[in-house]
Amino acid sequence: MLSITFFGACDTVTGSCYLIETKQAKILVDCGMFQGGREHKERNEASFNFSPGTIDAVLLTHAHIDHSGLLPKLVREGFSGEIIATRATGSLCNLMLRDSAHVQLMEAEWQNRKAKRAGDDDVLPLYTLDDVEHCLKLFRTVRYEERVPVVPGVTVSFLDAGHILGSAMLEVYLEVLGEERKVVFSGDLGERGRPIVADPSYIAKADYVVIESTYGNRRHDDPTQRRTQLRKILLDAIRENEKVVIPAFAVGRTQDVLYEINALYRSGDIPLLPVYIDSPLAISATEVFQQYKEYYDEDTKDLLRRDMSPFTYPGLRFTREVEESKALNEVKHACVIISASGMAEAGRIRHHLKHNLWRPTAHILFVGYQAAGSLGRRIVDGAREVTIFGEEIAVRANIHVIAGLSAHADQAGLMGWMRAFQEGPSTVFITHGEEDSRMSLAELLRAERTAQVIVPACDVAYTLTEGVFLASAQKATPVSAAPAFDELDALWRQARKGIAQKLRFGSRHEVKEARKLNERLRNLLHQVAHKLKL
Repeated sequence: MLSITFFGACDTVTGSCYLIETKQAKILVDCGMFQGGREHKERNEASFNFSPGTIDAVLLTHAHIDHSGLLPKLVREGFSGEIIATRATGSLCNLMLRDSAHVQLMEAEWQNRKAKRAGDDDVLPLYTLDDVEHCLKLFRTVRYEERVPVVPGVTVSFLDAGHILGSAMLEVYLEVLGEERKVVFSGDLGERGRPIVADPSYIAKADYVVIESTYGNRRHDDPTQRRTQLRKILLDAIRENEKVVIPAFAVGRTQDVLYEINALYRSGDIPLLPVYIDSPLAISATEVFQQYKEYYDEDTKDLLRRDMSPFTYPGLRFTREVEESKALNEVKHACVIISASGMAEAGRIRHHLKHNLWRPTAHILFVGYQAAGSLGRRIVDGAREVTIFGEEIAVRANIHVIAGLSAHADQAGLMGWMRAFQEGPSTVFITHGEEDSRMSLAELLRAERTAQVIVPACDVAYTLTEGVFLASAQKATPVSAAPAFDELDALWRQARKGIAQKLRFGSRHEVKEARKLNERLRNLLHQVAHKLKL
């Protein structure tokens, strides 16, 4: 018996969490946090749809919070096995999970102040620093391309995914019915030719593949165009003596943006411009990046050999302390402020947006993916005003998007990675994308491959036995059930589009009703699947 259940990143981009089960073992791939609006927060707070104490091990693709952020909660609720990851991922999680615990505590304290005024009960943080400490003790780190044992009957090899430092795709080998089966998880695939990290690896053979689809329906700009676009934004700010505020993930995007600005300065395309990294986590992550030079691509290694580190930009300034961060509001000269989080959902970036979004001459630059429901997505989608710290802020600043600076492969990159498989796979599961992205990639793969291409539903076990695909909510049924799942999932996503509009732009009463309807629809979908025995 071999099954895969998708508990996250199956109806959204975030919350990556997949369970592999055999007769001998239960292995979790990632345990990530959902990121976005209220609905995603509620999903993080809900109980796991599996028993954490029964999981034998976790295989972690990389350190981003939407892949690692619920690991401390998993440990608190009973998991005690190993968390296996690359060395760089282990080091970055040591920073990011501690920072996440701090964010959970600050948010709980803020909610409790509101609850006290309303006479409501106290709210507990999602997890604490003690939970993180227990979690970190379970990490076992490995190198790329070494095949390591997980539990009896299961081994794994981590290959470079080219997404962020230490990111990996997984080759999971499982003994099933006396034979070895290989399941490949893409993790988050990086774009080939990106700075600092090496290009993603190719894999020649697999029985089953789980592939992400964040940019499955679009292509990035040409690298020269995005650098030209960045140069124009920076020169406009210099001419106007204005700020460029960049929400950026502390790990990956911050370092990439710094690399691009440094390259523009060294080539003489821009004058020296102060760049403030206003995120203690991003500062620490940049220090970790400098420790793991073996993960760099050849271009970056060549810069190091010539004593031209991408992290030694002469205009770079770090602001660790809160008072230093506040002082940036009083800066009157042209500068760049890079601050986390990348989707503007938490952290110091929300203060910078509060102080600059309403200013018509300020520049706000988005360089990474913005999940549905997030503050960043609302701004990118053209909201005229947004709520930050309970205050309505007008959006009058110059809003820019350079999608090509994303760490994700675009549609061409995803298809190129799939074309490298010379043998198999018999089944491809498409996850980690919004509806249009998943469906677009599915159509392309169905047109090119003989493999069965599945867009999986959430909380449903897909059982792979003796080479025949089976899908089940409680127990398996034949392959003909798969199209019905696609249809049900499509209806579910269509209904949620209307709900999402209410959650983003509705009144307080409309938001409350939309959340209730959302939960009713989710339960109804699962009931229908069970009734049909899909």
